[in-house]
This record gives sequence, structure tokens and C-alpha cells, in this order.
Amino acid sequence: MSALVPQIRVATPTAPPIPQRKDNPAVARFSLTGKVAIVTGGAGGLGFEAARALLEHDVSGLALFDINHDAGLQAVERLKSAFPKANVIFELVNVTDAVRVSAAVNVVVEKLGSVDILLGFAGIVGCVHAEDMAVEQWNRILEVNLTGSFHCAQAVGKYEVYPACAQKMIEQGTGGSIVLIASISGHTANFPQPQVSYNVSKAGVIMTAKSLAAEWGRYKIRVNTISPGYMDTVLNEGKGLDGHKAQWYSRTPLGRMGGRDELNGAVVLLCSEAGSFITGTDIKVDASSALLVDGGLL
Repeated sequence: MSALVPQIRVATPTAPPIPQRKDNPAVARFSLTGKVAIVTGGAGGLGFEAARALLEHDVSGLALFDINHDAGLQAVERLKSAFPKANVIFELVNVTDAVRVSAAVNVVVEKLGSVDILLGFAGIVGCVHAEDMAVEQWNRILEVNLTGSFHCAQAVGKYEVYPACAQKMIEQGTGGSIVLIASISGHTANFPQPQVSYNVSKAGVIMTAKSLAAEWGRYKIRVNTISPGYMDTVLNEGKGLDGHKAQWYSRTPLGRMGGRDELNGAVVLLCSEAGSFITGTDIKVDASSALLVDGGLL
């Protein structure tokens, strides 16, 4: 009688990961293939990270607008290094100069073929007590944050080709997405830092987007805002803010500041087909710190 040899079951080798097909609805929903985007304030911080996110989602062309020439060129090189096949350009732009903004948009269309997305990250902040604020300081912050946002939105919505004038996003017939960066300071008088002009400017950005959404919806142009909470950016650096940061942390349920890439989910949502029915909306990305103003935590 022969001995019984126990049967040994050989484990099935782990199958290789299934590659994500571009026609997969879950992928296509957030794809930016075929789109050309402009990112103002794109040389650093939140703007740079948002630009990177657009490339991760296969945007076909990308233009960085910034007032800092050297930083802008360096940002383009960093993005091209990470995305060798990417079509990325830089334009030196001061968003308070409407003529320069329009000219830069011209260049984008000439070089990249269209303009489908605008992300408005250009902005400044100033902490000066209201009783000490010079009118020039007040005007400067509103000029950059509020008027500059409008200049850029208008330039892509009403694309100017000198000496004639054409409606580029409107003319394309495919609509577009404009995302302006507001702030929780547009919802509440952010305190204890004295920044009345900044708070006012960001509240204005929110209403600007809502107004443009109402006017341009008939052209399939969606206009929204993102209101970041306390983010780890250059605007919130400096020893003079250390005392304020302790209060910011106490107002935030997660007990920390947001990372520079933590706006990217909202950015991609609003720029892609995933957000095709979202317009005139403000998305707070603030770890619920704005509950302070809504009568929640504090």
C-alpha cells in the first residue's frame, strides 16, 4: 500500500496591478486632458502646488503668471523636471495692470491654443491697525486681491486681441472654469491680527465670483471660489505671528494649519467635469475653523 502524499495547494501569484485606463469613468471625471490653464501667483506656495495638481490630472497646457520673474522661471523648470512632457510657460504679470494681464492672456492663447481654466492665487496681506493704515496701504491690498482677481477673470472671459476684441471663452463655445482664491477672512473678521483691508478684499472676491457666475452662466463659464483656512504658506510666516498662530490652532478642530497641497482636491474638482454643475459656490477648505463665525465651536 503506497503512502498517501498530502496535497499542497500552491498560492496563486499576486496579479499585477490593473493600469488605470483613461476611459475609465472614475479617471475621466477628474481628467483635464485637452484643457489649458492659467495660474496666477503660480511661482510658489499654494499656486505652485495647484499647478502641479493640474499637471497630475493631465492638463494639456499650463501658464504660470507671477510678478516675480526669477521665481516664475524656476517654478517652470521644477514642473518640467517633474513632468518632462508638460507644456508649461511663464508670463511676467502684475495682476493690477489690466493691459498687461490681457496681453499675457493673448500670449497663452497664441502659444497653447486656448484658455479653459483660470486659477487666481495672486494675493498679498498686510497687518496694520485700522487707525494707523495709510490710504495707500488700503488701496494696495484691494487692488491686488480684489481688482486683480477681476482683471484676470475679465481677461479670460473677454479675451482681447488688439486691435479687435473677441470673447475667447465665449467664442470657444466650450465654456470654462474660473476659480478665485478667497479666504475664511472673507467670511469673518479674522482676529487677532489687524487686517481690515485683507478681510474686505476677500469678502469682495467671494461676491465677485458669485456675480460673474450669474452673468456668465449662459456662456457655460463656471465661476467659483475656494476659501482656505489657516494654511502653511509664506503669508503666514514670520515671528510676529507666533502668538496669533496659537489662537489659530485653538480655533481649528484638527489643531494644525493646512498643508500647501491640501487645496488641490477642491481645485481639481472645480476645474474638471466632476464639478460641472458647481458655479457661484464658495468651498471652505479650513478644517472647520470657520465654525467660529457660523456660531459653532467658539
